[in-house]
Amino acid sequence: KVILSMILLVLLSSAHAQNFIQDSLGISSVLNRQERCWNEGNIDCFMNGYWRSDSLQFIGKSGITYGWDKTLENYKSKYPDKGHMGVLQFQILHMIQLGPAVMRVTGSWHLDRDMGNAGGYFTLLWKKIKGQWLIIADHSS
Repeated sequence: KVILSMILLVLLSSAHAQNFIQDSLGISSVLNRQERCWNEGNIDCFMNGYWRSDSLQFIGKSGITYGWDKTLENYKSKYPDKGHMGVLQFQILHMIQLGPAVMRVTGSWHLDRDMGNAGGYFTLLWKKIKGQWLIIADHSS
């Protein structure tokens, strides 16, 4: 019985690890797409990584913004053109699975711009909705 239990435990751990790897790759793919969209100067495309909902939360130094539309409006106001947007690079520092369809990702962001570089850190709460990983809460500094 002990050996059977150990084999079952190994199999379950292996399945969990495989799911985590697949989920991590899915989220990394969305972040890579967001980088490409941003670097092409396309904020609308960049926003496809966010949950299109009034319940989306974006937390930054100015406070909390609720909703996809308001978050898009804020991005377009703060980054009105390619010069302000610069070249974006994300670096994932840590990922943790909080549930079967929820992940928390901590990382850094950097903008290389002629007007002066910018950067900081983020914590993103991701949820798999209809088979797609989307950011449901973004806390960036």
